[in-house]
Formats: sequence, C-alpha cells, structure tokens
Amino acid sequence: MENQVDIKDPVKFEEIIKRIPKNDLHVHLDGSVRLETIIELSKKEGLELPSYTVEGLNELVFKDQYANLGEYLKTFGYSGAVMQKPEYLEQISYELAIDNQKEGVRYIEIRFAPQLHINENMDMETVLKSVNAGLERAEKDFNRRPEVKNQQEPEFHYSIIVCAMREFGPWSPYFRNFIDSFTYSDRKEICRLASLELAKGAVKIRDKVGLPIMAFDLAGAEAGNPAADHWRAFQYAHEAFMHKTVHAGEDYGPESIFQAITECHADRIGHGYFLFDTTKIRNPEVTDKEGYISDITQYIADRRITIEICLTSNLQTNPSVKKIENHTFAKMLEAHLSTTFCTDNRTVSKTSVTNEILLALNNFKISKKDLRNCIIYGFKRSFFPGRYHQKRKYVRSCLNYYDKITKELPEIFVNKNQV
Repeated sequence: MENQVDIKDPVKFEEIIKRIPKNDLHVHLDGSVRLETIIELSKKEGLELPSYTVEGLNELVFKDQYANLGEYLKTFGYSGAVMQKPEYLEQISYELAIDNQKEGVRYIEIRFAPQLHINENMDMETVLKSVNAGLERAEKDFNRRPEVKNQQEPEFHYSIIVCAMREFGPWSPYFRNFIDSFTYSDRKEICRLASLELAKGAVKIRDKVGLPIMAFDLAGAEAGNPAADHWRAFQYAHEAFMHKTVHAGEDYGPESIFQAITECHADRIGHGYFLFDTTKIRNPEVTDKEGYISDITQYIADRRITIEICLTSNLQTNPSVKKIENHTFAKMLEAHLSTTFCTDNRTVSKTSVTNEILLALNNFKISKKDLRNCIIYGFKRSFFPGRYHQKRKYVRSCLNYYDKITKELPEIFVNKNQV
C-alpha cells in the first residue's frame, strides 16, 4: 500500500519519529521486562528457563508470531517469576522507563496486576511502592537534563494503572490464599471479590501514600468472563474518582465494549479490535446488529473514549487479522474515533512505540494531521497525575515540541495528498 506520508529517506524519517514526543497508555510491566533481566534474575534466584540466552528465549518462548492469545499469555509466567521481590520490581520498572525515554516517549502509563506479586515478602503497598520507586527514579534522572530543565524539551512523566483479572487461578501466593479463604464461593465469585479488594487497596494506598495510581483496569481472557461481573469493583473506583480503562474487543465482540462503557464507566478501551464485527454479537436480543454497533461507535466518538491501539499485539494474538491491512484501525480512523498508538507488551511483542507508529504509517492511509492527532490524543486522554491546569500545560509543551521537530525536515515529512 502506498504511504500517505512521503518518506524519501526512511532512515532519517525513523529518526524523526523517535525524536517526536510520544506516549504509551497501554503497556504491561510484566510483558515488557528485558530478556537480559529475565535471564539475570532467573539465574540469581535459581529459576528454570527454556534457555539462558536471549536468542534461545526468542526462539522458544518470545516468538515473532503466536498461535493464539493463550500461547501469547504463557510468556508472562517467565517474566512474572522474576517480579517477586521489591528490588526486582524497582529495577524492572526503572529499565522500562529508560527504554521508553531512549525512543522519545515522554509519558507512560504502566499497568500490571499487583495481586500477582503479593507474597510473604511483599504486601500490596510494598508492591506498588517498589514499582513507583523505579519509575520515579527514572523520571527524576530524565528531568534533571539541562534541555529539560531549561524547558527546551518536555519533561518525562508517568502514572500507574492497576489491573484486576477476569479469570482466576492459584497463580500467586495471594491468589492461592484468596481461593482457600472462600471455601463456599465459586471461582467467579472469588474473582469478583478479588477485583473489589484490589480497587479498595489501590484507592487506600493512593490516598495514604500519595502514589500516582491513576486508574483501574480489567485484563485477561474475555470469552466467558464478562466485564459486567466486575461492576462493583469499577463502581468503587468510579466513586473514588479513579479513572477506568478496560480490555475489551481484543478477543470478543462489541458486547464486551458495550459492557465496558456502561457497566464499568470506561474512560478508555484497550484494543477494541472487534468493535465493528457483527458476527461476534452473541446476544439474541440484538436484532439490528449494524445499528447496535453504530450506537456504540457514536457513543465512543461523542464522548472521546479513546481506544488504545496495539497493532503488533493484535496481529500476534488474533489469527483472523492475518495481514496488518485488515486491522480495524482503518475503520476507526474513518469513524473519527479518538485513537492512540500503544505497545501492549514491548518484550512479548518485540515492539516499541516508534515501531507501532511506523507500522501504521506503512500500512494505512494516514495523513500528517492524522498522525499528529493520534499522538496528541494520547497526551490529552492520559490519566495524568496532576491537576487539570498542570496537564494542559504539559500537553501544550509536548505539542509545541512535536510541531518544532516535524517542521525541521519538511522535505521528508510531507503528505502526498495534502493540499
């Protein structure tokens, strides 16, 4: 497909994309651990790996393509195993922030499930403090740079999103104890209780310690695990003025997105890939499927509920996509939805924000204005950890810097069809 943006010098163009201020609103901490760190900490802890080289792990575990979402999620067992001590959580968080800074990402929202890391050495507060310590150290180091202090470049900032799980199993000491404590409850009810407990803990720790825990999320397999099951947890977060985002439409249809925005008060949607797929609607009461989708799409567009687009991840977990050109991102652009580029899992998907942007530019009809909008939507619809006037000032600094960089080399960054 012909590019909408005229790339006369691809190498130089990629360098520009790296330099522009970017954001990542959907990046999982446990899916973005450096392979070198997994190897290093596994050796330190005596943990078994299929291979103790980066090349071996790439071949056997962290593949270029996965058969399905289930195979994709298996990779998290290896990263999660090295995230069970405070110092490891701090190191991994710090390294993730540094990796983002190196490619021009100026704002990130790190999401993870704290309950997967609670053990005899760490309670939820220690887990969240440890992750914050790494991110805060990286933020302070970056913002001490002369060009940042002199306001020639925008600062680096971050926030934390806590993830509740749609499905439940004895995946951590905390979860095992939780299951054992509710002998007379079924697994789904226990899962709902765990979500509510997470919401309560996140709000209390946010208010007590002052950590930038800005949002509540729901992750895990959608099929058979509807978002509506967790409405009490989301209602609690909602009443505590915490932002909400929900994984929806990743491997289930429009009904999942409908539940996210109606039952869970979602401010943003993670993935949203199957938003337009009428064949995925299972509710027999929905007779006008096209109208149902149109109403959801209009609701999302009107309220600027931003969709966190994860192109590479969707290619890897949804065999039905087949080719990137088939991704529904094109329809989202046509519908004038608020969208932003995200990595999902930098290590598992072997990607970066720069790669996601280049993938989009090389395969979709994206104008210079479209690209600017997608990136700025990310800053504007972020769960920025500050007052509204502070956020506006920060967004403006990022926007000004974006315009400055893209004007430096207009002969490369030119839209073919823009008059």
